Amino acid sequence: MSIAYVLIITAPQKDHQIYSELKRFKEVVEVYPLFGDYDLIAKIENDDVEGLGRVVLYKVGAIPGVVHTETLTVIEEF
Repeated sequence: MSIAYVLIITAPQKDHQIYSELKRFKEVVEVYPLFGDYDLIAKIENDDVEGLGRVVLYKVGAIPGVVHTETLTVIEEF
């Protein structure tokens, strides 16, 4: 199982809509609104790192109103 946290900047007034859309994706196991430089953070799980990339590129990044994402991939172990 691969895990990533995706920090998301949204267009003005789009955070609620994007939050709702993210909750619909089975790979998004958690999503929270934020104060600060980023508007949302989503925890994504997939079978492998390539799958995580596809979710971020083709699902999260394709949501209208997503301006920027930064993906933090979790390493398995030290």
